[in-house]
Amino acid sequence: MLLYNSLTHLREEFKSNTPGKVKMYTCGPTVYHFAHIGNLRTYIMEDILDKYLRYSGYEVTRVMNITDVGHLSSDADTGEDKMLKGARREHKTVMEIAKYYTDAFFADCAKLNIKTPEIVEPATNCIPEFIHLVETLLEKDYAYIAGGNVYFDTSKLKEYYVFNRHDADDLMVGARDGVEADDNKRNKTDFVLWFTKSKFEDQELKWDSPWGIGYPGWHIECSGISIKHLGEDLDIHCGGIDNAFPHHTNEIAQSEAYLGHKWCNYWFHVLHLNTDDGKMSKSKGEFLTVSLLEEKGYDPMVYRLFCLQSHYRRSLVFSWENLDNAAAAYRKLITRIAGVKDEGELDEAGMEKFRAAFHDALGNDLNSSLGITVLYNVLKSDLNGHTKLALMDEFDQVLSLNLTAAARKMNEEAAKKAAEAAIVAPEDQFIVDLIAARTAAKKAKNFAEADRIRDELKAQGITLIDTPQGVKWSRD
Repeated sequence: MLLYNSLTHLREEFKSNTPGKVKMYTCGPTVYHFAHIGNLRTYIMEDILDKYLRYSGYEVTRVMNITDVGHLSSDADTGEDKMLKGARREHKTVMEIAKYYTDAFFADCAKLNIKTPEIVEPATNCIPEFIHLVETLLEKDYAYIAGGNVYFDTSKLKEYYVFNRHDADDLMVGARDGVEADDNKRNKTDFVLWFTKSKFEDQELKWDSPWGIGYPGWHIECSGISIKHLGEDLDIHCGGIDNAFPHHTNEIAQSEAYLGHKWCNYWFHVLHLNTDDGKMSKSKGEFLTVSLLEEKGYDPMVYRLFCLQSHYRRSLVFSWENLDNAAAAYRKLITRIAGVKDEGELDEAGMEKFRAAFHDALGNDLNSSLGITVLYNVLKSDLNGHTKLALMDEFDQVLSLNLTAAARKMNEEAAKKAAEAAIVAPEDQFIVDLIAARTAAKKAKNFAEADRIRDELKAQGITLIDTPQGVKWSRD
């Protein structure tokens, strides 16, 4: 499998640390509001990666954090805590907000067939682990205390900007949020590992620590949770491209300083979902959710297909027209599958060609669009129906588009409509019976009786029309 590594900016052959096993970490949501569909694009593509690795024979252990404390509104580790902001907005406690939006997030994931990772860990469960990491970084002289807070000292690193080669002057601290630089920092790029009561006196969630009562910084969470559950060597770390800097950059800095060696081999970043006005963001006010798409009549699988039709390393532009095109494509695909009759013996030899094509697509840096093309090639092939449907089910282990289930539902609905159309109102049953008797008379060459029945119906205002598809009737 070739996978693009954001750290090296190269497509590399994927090799896990332990043969046959993959340790994978996913940056989870900050649960202060609903996930918008831009967030969910990232989780869809991470889900495809996870499922393709499993399809390829790997045993995958995947961990996701839930940020329920410490995520600030500014990359400069200043500004309001997003969880506290959500609690104020809805007049609830932080933990009530966290529980509600965590449940909402996984409900949206279920609608989109996004698999829940094996391990999901809220940050508030791991305070002892975070404190231990900070203590070790202080002991190793990678951190310092200033103004009551603990900071990571980026000047101690050989290289800080590991994903991109920035000049220090290119990054104005907190410029995106209009906040001032933190005067406690020794260096512009230093970041907070632990906040104490000297910061945000109204912070609801606080814990005792060697540095006073406070709470962890956002960046320390993922390092602590990943190392707790996956150990010192991580195969793949996933997230949206907006997390590459500063979040993932800071994760690498603190994790490798703590461990004393390289931490993660592959970094998998999904690019933004944009609107005509730019990147989709909660900070802009109204934003699109899965529930809103459903209210407008879209099957969540339409949005999943919309995402799969584009490569994860390309920005994807959302518009209702583009989503309508995806809806038409999904309907066409399901209709084609619904027309396949489950007949014949399983043709294993015939399946191998298409399996190879599917692996060529998904194994080439997760080319999901080309994987969809393989589905159509299967349907156009001369394989028997039973084999085609088996391949649809097999490939859907990765794509998770409900292919054969949706096709069965389509056929069931069509059969139900046909049955309902065949139901004759009681007052019309005598007409149906007379038409059947006339048909039987014509078959017996008793044309006089057939004509008599026709005339009887005509006298009652019923006109018969003989067609190749059978007798049609109408009231005058």
